[in-house]
Amino acid sequence: MTPASAHPTTGRHHDQDRIFGALANGTRREILRLLREQGPQPAGAVANRFDMARPSLSEHLKVLRDAGLVSEERSGRRRIYRLEAAPLADVQDWLHPYERFWRKKPSDLSDVLDAVPGDDAS
Repeated sequence: MTPASAHPTTGRHHDQDRIFGALANGTRREILRLLREQGPQPAGAVANRFDMARPSLSEHLKVLRDAGLVSEERSGRRRIYRLEAAPLADVQDWLHPYERFWRKKPSDLSDVLDAVPGDDAS
């Protein structure tokens, strides 16, 4: 039997898949930006910012909620959505080794260019 941590769709990997899946959509990233910049918002106020049917926007909010990127607080008939940034730390942790890789690339390119003989034909 395979340990849960080794299977890509269980445990932490499953959570990361949901987070990355949620972030893969531009509308959902825009909802996160809106909540980050303007704070908690009622669902209606979020919906008014987008040119789409309310059920479609509700589905985007559900995906974000399931990924843990937003929380929902009910106040009577209103639903208030709030950014939950903690799961983004998992994304940052996952991307960190690649950041070092990206930063090394310009240095590698500089080394290659320095090794190319100069054009002495003047």
